[in-house]
Amino acid sequence: MNTSNPSNTSNPSASASSNFIHNIIREDLKQGKNNNRVHTRFPPEPNGYLHIGHAKSICLNFGTALEFNGLCNLRFDDTNPSKEETEFVESIQEDIQWLGFSWDDRLYYASNYFETLYGFAVKLIEKGLAFVCDLSPEEMRQYRGTLTEAGKESPYRNRSVQENLELFQKMRAGEFANGEKVLRAKIDMSSPNLNMRDPVIYRIMHATHHRTGDQWCIYPMYDFAHPLSDAIEHITHSVCTMEFEDHRPLYDWLVDHLIEGDRPRQYEFARLDLTNTVMSKRKLRQLVEGAYVSGWDDPRMPTLSGLRRRGYTPEAIRDFCDRIGVAKANSTVDVTLLEHCLREDLNAKARRVMAVLNPLKVVLINYPEDSEEFLEAENNPEDQDAGSRLIPFSRTLYIEQEDFMEDPPKKFFRLSPGNEVRLKHAYIIKCERVVKNENGDITEIHCTYDPDTKSGGPNSAKKVKGTLHWVSAVHAADAEIRLYDYLIRDDNESLTDESEENDAENSAAKDDFLSRINPESIQVLTHCKVEPGLADAEPGSKYQFLRQGYFCADVKDHSHQKLVFNRVVGLRDSWAKMSK
Repeated sequence: MNTSNPSNTSNPSASASSNFIHNIIREDLKQGKNNNRVHTRFPPEPNGYLHIGHAKSICLNFGTALEFNGLCNLRFDDTNPSKEETEFVESIQEDIQWLGFSWDDRLYYASNYFETLYGFAVKLIEKGLAFVCDLSPEEMRQYRGTLTEAGKESPYRNRSVQENLELFQKMRAGEFANGEKVLRAKIDMSSPNLNMRDPVIYRIMHATHHRTGDQWCIYPMYDFAHPLSDAIEHITHSVCTMEFEDHRPLYDWLVDHLIEGDRPRQYEFARLDLTNTVMSKRKLRQLVEGAYVSGWDDPRMPTLSGLRRRGYTPEAIRDFCDRIGVAKANSTVDVTLLEHCLREDLNAKARRVMAVLNPLKVVLINYPEDSEEFLEAENNPEDQDAGSRLIPFSRTLYIEQEDFMEDPPKKFFRLSPGNEVRLKHAYIIKCERVVKNENGDITEIHCTYDPDTKSGGPNSAKKVKGTLHWVSAVHAADAEIRLYDYLIRDDNESLTDESEENDAENSAAKDDFLSRINPESIQVLTHCKVEPGLADAEPGSKYQFLRQGYFCADVKDHSHQKLVFNRVVGLRDSWAKMSK
């Protein structure tokens, strides 16, 4: 299902002056290139869920099309059936729509072009520009050379065109085992760019494809399929991240030798690296498959589905992508900027409520027993149209355990013996007595309330230094509240892969990032008390719990029978403080 572009979709033109991609496009349009067309694409590999880094590319590609009245395709580069699943295809579409973008009727797959791509490979063979090679992967690495040493030509490089055509046809017919042969482009084994040293463009893989089934047993490599798919779709500006800069000569070589007429051009921008965040689909997959998290949509995950479940908004993510801009130099962005964007968005939208996470009973000994009243409270002081609500008040309340100390230090302005505090939207109370159990643990606080200090009362202007949130014990709803911290403990590190295409080589080196998982990244509180109105909260609804932070009713586990809220982000704005 597709969605139309919403009116509130972030417009990248706001940062156009610093966007070098847009400057290139403006110059192309001035010169009349591409028949004055702008056509981009977002080309994910369906081998995992999208993460926050992909949001930057989504906003850039779809946003560029919006900026220049062009088009943007969604194309799945599904050339590796061993890692691809329909689940990933569906999740990617959902994420893009959630961010507020649409591909309209332009949904494509590289697998749509398998026959055409095979024909391109045959054309290269006929031109003497590709050959079937029998070297093993290890032998190929040895022949490849190094950054300082030229490679050696394969002994199979000079096979005749006819022999190569016959062998390639047999590869397609399934007459060889996995890894027994590959098709390689014939370029230059002495090139300083290792990607140009006769790269593999087709490999044998007897695996069932999620779309084509068992129709094929040979599959094009990403570096072969991607530029040619761009050309087939008449893409004008192929925008990708900087790790593909060294792949651009191969992109151009394939397009130059196989495409006539208008040709796509590749442009690179800096990917998003974010502190405390895993920015690698391979590593995220390890977290899921190793059960370090509950799934791809675990609220601690930086996947868009995880962020959505946690309570992030698409507006906040688009704002974040707009603020970080588009540049060529790689840099690491502090995750607190993302949190700042989220706070700004939620501050304007989220309804204010009261919730007590670690309850401590307070009994107002001078409040009439079996009495109750309803006090007015604003829903959002930032939104005059949000109105107000009535919250119940009674003799027995709950406050936070941390809001009371029997022997407080100086400048402790919350509740303590003989001290007064104001209850938000209600009265001033004074602690008269502490009740403990046989173990010496505090079980109740007995207080008196001043009935003249309610809003509108004769002493409503009375000043005290502390204001506490609370809920009425008899009216409160029970809730489970999940508090989240960063999944990765390293403050200044973003965990990324150089290229998803090199997963096999990368995985040869054992990752130690699992040792850096924060064991306290989730805390589940099961005895929380919340305002009774939250019993009607719908999954996905967002609130500011006064003095606690922003929370979201979990989209999977929350129901009217069991209230479950995730803390989206705290109230402390670290980014604003650092920016001063």
